[in-house]
Amino acid sequence: MYRTVQDPYCYPGSSVLRNRLDLRTQAELEAFESFITAQRADEPLPIGRLSYTHYRAIHRHLFQDVYVWAGRIRAVRIAKQGSMFAYPEHIDREMRKLFRRLAAEKHFRKLDREGFARKCAHFLAELNAIHPFREGNGRTQLTFLTLLAERAGHPLDLRRLRPAAVLSATIRSFGGKEDALERVIRDLIRR
Repeated sequence: MYRTVQDPYCYPGSSVLRNRLDLRTQAELEAFESFITAQRADEPLPIGRLSYTHYRAIHRHLFQDVYVWAGRIRAVRIAKQGSMFAYPEHIDREMRKLFRRLAAEKHFRKLDREGFARKCAHFLAELNAIHPFREGNGRTQLTFLTLLAERAGHPLDLRRLRPAAVLSATIRSFGGKEDALERVIRDLIRR
């Protein structure tokens, strides 16, 4: 016999995440989350060194009005479209490792456009596979990528962003095929 486990992040008997406004429908929560995180994204972002701590501070900044756990690593196992993300007990170790490598590679500074896109695609594929937060990973990744690109001298033009292409490329990268994600990033870099 199988046992189902209630997700402690959700309201009992529901798949709606507990939230600061006590919104109980997915539609209401998504509308509020989208609105408020867009507002927060327009504000000055937390200052940092593009580190693991900085990454968590960005998530906290974006989602602080929505979730009490904003900026905290998730404590449950999650999957999306059949892809299982890192187990919670491994997230901290894997994030530390990933951000140590990013720092060792000097945050991809001094790379040409092609090299930057290739390195970023791999970094984002790894980051996405870890999926450290219960919700908001994609928006945090994009915000972090924008900062990383700016500091590396390859600012992005987000007006060219096509969400469906990013999602498709990210899903492909989960299976180790990073070429589409590399193209997406390269195409976003201002010429």
